[in-house]
Amino acid sequence: MAKYSKKAQDKVEKVMHEKKKGQLKSGSGRKVTNRKQAIAIALSEARKEGAKVPAKKSAAKKSAAKKSVRKTAKKASKKKASKKKAAKKTAKKAAKKTTKK
Repeated sequence: MAKYSKKAQDKVEKVMHEKKKGQLKSGSGRKVTNRKQAIAIALSEARKEGAKVPAKKSAAKKSAAKKSVRKTAKKASKKKASKKKAAKKTAKKAAKKTTKK
């Protein structure tokens, strides 16, 4: 069974021609140059017209994935910072020992 209806496919084809001619505009009125953005616009328009198009990925799933990436990046940066602090402390101690003698 097809993922997209014939109506949706026709809409994507039409919009891609508009993009190639330089006539496709985004919601803000700027010219669309990105292929993926053009397809997203076409599918959105097809959805509004009632064509069979799979639902958009929910924002909750996207934000959850982004949050998990941020958490792992944060943990890694904290580990690096703590290692740097420890290295500085040992360097200071070694410097103090050599100056005392």
